[in-house]
Amino acid sequence: MQTTTPPVNEHKAIALMSGGLDSNLAVRIVHDMGIEIIGVHFTGPFCMCNRGAGGCIHYANKIAGELGISFSTIGLGNEYLEHVVNPKHGRGSGMNACLDCRILMFEKAKVLMAEKGASFILTGEVLGQRPMSQLRDKLAIIERETSLQGLILRPLSAQHFPPTLPEREGWIDRDALLDISGRGRRPQMDLAEKLHLGDYPCPAGGCLLTDKNFAVRLREHIDHTGGLQMADIALLKLGRHFRLPSGAKLILGRNEEECKQVERHAGKEGVLMLVPKNVPGPSALLSGADGDSETRTVAAKIVATYCNVQGDVIVEATASGETHTITASGGQRDDFAEMKC
Repeated sequence: MQTTTPPVNEHKAIALMSGGLDSNLAVRIVHDMGIEIIGVHFTGPFCMCNRGAGGCIHYANKIAGELGISFSTIGLGNEYLEHVVNPKHGRGSGMNACLDCRILMFEKAKVLMAEKGASFILTGEVLGQRPMSQLRDKLAIIERETSLQGLILRPLSAQHFPPTLPEREGWIDRDALLDISGRGRRPQMDLAEKLHLGDYPCPAGGCLLTDKNFAVRLREHIDHTGGLQMADIALLKLGRHFRLPSGAKLILGRNEEECKQVERHAGKEGVLMLVPKNVPGPSALLSGADGDSETRTVAAKIVATYCNVQGDVIVEATASGETHTITASGGQRDDFAEMKC
C-alpha cells in the first residue's frame, strides 16, 4: 500500500481497528488528514477472524505499521461474558449480543481517549451494513449510552450524519468524507484500489456467537449452570457434547487434534477422562458425575458408539489418579440424539 506523509495536526483520535477493509479505509482517510491515530484492536473469546495466521489482527497490525501509528490490543474478558449472558439490548439469531458488545468497546475506547489525550473516536462503521449494530437507531443508542454524542467519526458514512465535533471544529475536512451505506462492498473495494490498499481480508469469519449450532450449545450451558466463565469457553468450542440424564456433561473429541485437546484436561478436579483401550476411538471428558457408576456406564456406552466397531469396547475411566475399567457395547448414535447439546 502506498502511503503519504500527512500534514501536522495537533489532534489525536482513537481508532477501533478490526483489521477489516472498512476500518482500514477509515484509518487511512483520517491519517491522510494529519490526525495522529492511536489504534486499538479488541479481541474476544468468540472471534473467528483471528484463528491461525493471517487473521484480522494481522491486517490491523499491518496497516498500523505501514502508516506508522501506535497499535495495541484489548482483551474482552469476564465483563464481556456478562453481556453475553444477560444482554441489555437483546440478541441476534444466535447468542450474539452485538449492540452490548459494541457499547462495551466504545466504553473502553472512551477510557483510552482520556488516557491518551485524544479528541475523538474513529471507526469503520457503515450505516446499514450490520442490522444488529449499524442501523441508525442502533448507532444512536451506542452514542447515548456511552455519552459520546458527536465524538464518534465514521468517515465512510459521515455524510449521512450531522457533523461531529472534529468536523465542526475544522480538524477534519467533512467534504473529504464519504456517503457509503448498505451491505454492499463495491464502493469500499473501489476506494481500496484507488488508495492502493490491496491486502485486506474477505468479509468472512466473524463471531462464533452467530453460529446457530454453537449458540444452542452455549445457551444450554448457561441454562444448566446459570452463568459463563472464561474457562468454560475452550471446552464449549470443542468436540461433541452430551448432557446425560444425571445432569453430567460428556465431551467427545471428533478427531485426533480434538482428542489431544480433551486429554490436556486430564487430572482436573471433578473431571473423569474416558479413553477406549482395545480399539481406536474418541477420548472423552465427563464432568459432574460425582462417582455415579450409572452415569459413567452411560458415558462409556456413548464413547463405544463413536468407536464405530462391532463388539465390546474396553473404556478406561480415570480421575484423581484412580482408573476404572468399563466394558461397553456401542449402540446407534440416534439412541443418544436427545442428549446432544
